[in-house]
Amino acid sequence: MADDELEAIRRQRMAELQAKHGDPSKNQQQGDEAKQRETDMRNSILSQVLDQSARARLNNLALVKPEKANAVENYLIQMARCGSLGGKISDSGLIEILEKVIQQTEKTTVKFNRRKVMDSDEDDDDN
Repeated sequence: MADDELEAIRRQRMAELQAKHGDPSKNQQQGDEAKQRETDMRNSILSQVLDQSARARLNNLALVKPEKANAVENYLIQMARCGSLGGKISDSGLIEILEKVIQQTEKTTVKFNRRKVMDSDEDDDDN
C-alpha cells in the first residue's frame, strides 16, 4: 500500500512540475505556432498593401538581400498600421520606398589616403 501511495504522490508531483515549467516539446511547438501566425499576419498585411508586381519585386529582393527585404516589410507594415497608405502600392511606389530605406540604412565609409612624405635623403643621393 505504501508503494501505491508513493507512486501516486510521484505522479501528482510530476504533473505539477510539468504544469509549472511546461513540457519543453510543447513550448517549442507553441513557439513554432506563434512564428507561423506572425508570418501569416505579415503576409496578409503585405498582400493587402502591395499589388502583384510590387509583391513579386519584394519577394525577389528577399531572395538576394533578406535583411533589406525585412526592413522594407517592417516599414510597409508600420505605414499600414498607422493608416498612412492610401491604397495598394505599385511597383514604382515600392522602388521609391526601397530607395528611401537604402538611403537610411546605407553606411558611409571614409578612407584616408595619406601622402608619402619625401625623404630629404633621396634628393641628396642624386647630386
